[in-house]
Amino acid sequence: MAKEVSGFIKLQVKGGQANPAPPVGPALGAKGVNIMEFCKRFNADTQDRMGKVLPVTITVFKDKSFTFVIKTPPAAIQLLEAAKLKKGSPVSNRDKVGKVTWDQVKAIAEDKMPDLNAFTVESGMKMVAGTARSMGLIVTGTPPWGE
Repeated sequence: MAKEVSGFIKLQVKGGQANPAPPVGPALGAKGVNIMEFCKRFNADTQDRMGKVLPVTITVFKDKSFTFVIKTPPAAIQLLEAAKLKKGSPVSNRDKVGKVTWDQVKAIAEDKMPDLNAFTVESGMKMVAGTARSMGLIVTGTPPWGE
């Protein structure tokens, strides 16, 4: 028989670097989850992606056990890495702070496809390009679909 779900916790944690300090400890402690067990399992699963920010969705059950799903890094963080920037523009509609190419956008969209709400890579690219625009990045070149 299936376990009864008590709640969900969504966090963004650096790969291989989860520890009981905030934000992980208080969020898990409030639901009664074993914090050290989560940290050990998360760090073991994310050794290959050390230091990258990874969203994780933790499903907590009534008996205080849990499962978690690790997602791909956020598009905004991947765009900042591609543009070699520390942060986006505070006034993105006026001040442009960097450039990315359509090839970089395509690589990010292909990486994020399991987590995106899109059926084709082209529609995923449009979503990533929209994120880039809202961060103050310019997408250079002509889009592959020829607009």
